[in-house]
Amino acid sequence: MRVVVSVGGSVLVPSLDDNRVEPYAAVIETLVGAGHETAAVVGGGGVARDYIGAARTIGANEIELDQLGISVTRLNARLLLAALDETIAASTVSEDYEGADEALHRGDVAVMGGVVPAQTTDAVAAALAEYVDADLLVYATSVPGVFTADPNEDPDAERQDELSASGLVDIISQMEMAAGASAPVDLLATKVIQRAAMDTVILDGSEPERLTELVTGLADRDGDTSEVRRVLDEAGIEGTHVYPDDADYYAELEGSVEYDG
Repeated sequence: MRVVVSVGGSVLVPSLDDNRVEPYAAVIETLVGAGHETAAVVGGGGVARDYIGAARTIGANEIELDQLGISVTRLNARLLLAALDETIAASTVSEDYEGADEALHRGDVAVMGGVVPAQTTDAVAAALAEYVDADLLVYATSVPGVFTADPNEDPDAERQDELSASGLVDIISQMEMAAGASAPVDLLATKVIQRAAMDTVILDGSEPERLTELVTGLADRDGDTSEVRRVLDEAGIEGTHVYPDDADYYAELEGSVEYDG
């Protein structure tokens, strides 16, 4: 399988003294060893927010703040790249989609951070997955899936086990309009996911080995992404499967898993 993994900066590097860089590198090495082509996109997290906050206080404009954030994401990406076995890792962080695609074609692990201002690494991961025609896009976030509202703000928010791409767009649109709410992925990313008709999983990234269980479980089913929900359930992984807006696909999915409603 060809897999693109987006790891939030607050998941990978909560701080320089407390990080999950080596565990994620080990997971990627395991996936590559099992024959899966793998690319990773890394966010900026709290480190980026600290720099952006400091820069804002001294008068930096929004584009300058975005560029600063991109620089931090690429530093985090370099940390992950440095932790990977040099025999499978690209020699440098890819700064565009073409470079990441070339790395994958060489048999290397492609690692990216941000690309351009006004675009988050959520959107970069979705665009990369579309560009390289990935079989699966996984977001390792600080929450265990997509909820009907921000669970930190709304105690009645419910996690969605399955969502169509259009359903994801609807939920994230509503969350982004709610003051103070935090969405697991941003709206641009959801629209790329919808356009690309791409199977996507959004899960809690605090346990990197869950990614191995997900991809291995799918590989055991010949990469059949209609089995994503079953794999998540059997492995006890909390997360949301986002499936393409396609009636035939939905019918297959409905027949392969048990729905709550």
